[in-house]
Amino acid sequence: MKIYGDMGSGNCLKVKYTADRLGLPYAWVPIDIMKGESRTAEYLARFPMGQVPGVELDDGRTLAQSNAIIRYLSSGSPLLPEDAFTQAKIDELLFWEQYSHEPYIATTRYHIVYLKRSLDQRERWRVERGEAALDFMERMLAGRRWLVGDALTIADIALLAYTRLAHEGGFDLSGRGNVRDWIARCEGELGLAPAA
Repeated sequence: MKIYGDMGSGNCLKVKYTADRLGLPYAWVPIDIMKGESRTAEYLARFPMGQVPGVELDDGRTLAQSNAIIRYLSSGSPLLPEDAFTQAKIDELLFWEQYSHEPYIATTRYHIVYLKRSLDQRERWRVERGEAALDFMERMLAGRRWLVGDALTIADIALLAYTRLAHEGGFDLSGRGNVRDWIARCEGELGLAPAA
């Protein structure tokens, strides 16, 4: 399997974290999005959406969209329990992450880390929605160790990727103890050095 991605992208790191957790062999193919490498004719022939990450399976089939990829890779594993309702609760958070978390936290981080904007240049509406997403997670994690069920799942991996890097976009987690504790648990389970 080949994973095409940018190591600075949380969406790409979700796939790496999942593959590593499951012990899946892969070759990492670096794609520099700032140099337009996801827009070349060769890349678009494999991944017509022109985004990272992308995965090319051993049989040549390709798959894009980070949450679709981690869902596929984790099928039949403890990261995606077989119970249909549990899977639906995981999907609920995967969809929420892409609609109500990633566009605000990840994009604000992108503007600062990749585009080198200052904290003063952050888009207020985007910051407000990012703060609301982090507040929601803080409430959701009250009295819970994991987002769904009693063990790490791809719901945790999907939301960990950008939440643990939120400080790079100017988001302050110091008053969100539930989120900070959850990040530390996830990092421990995945063997990751602390992000902050």
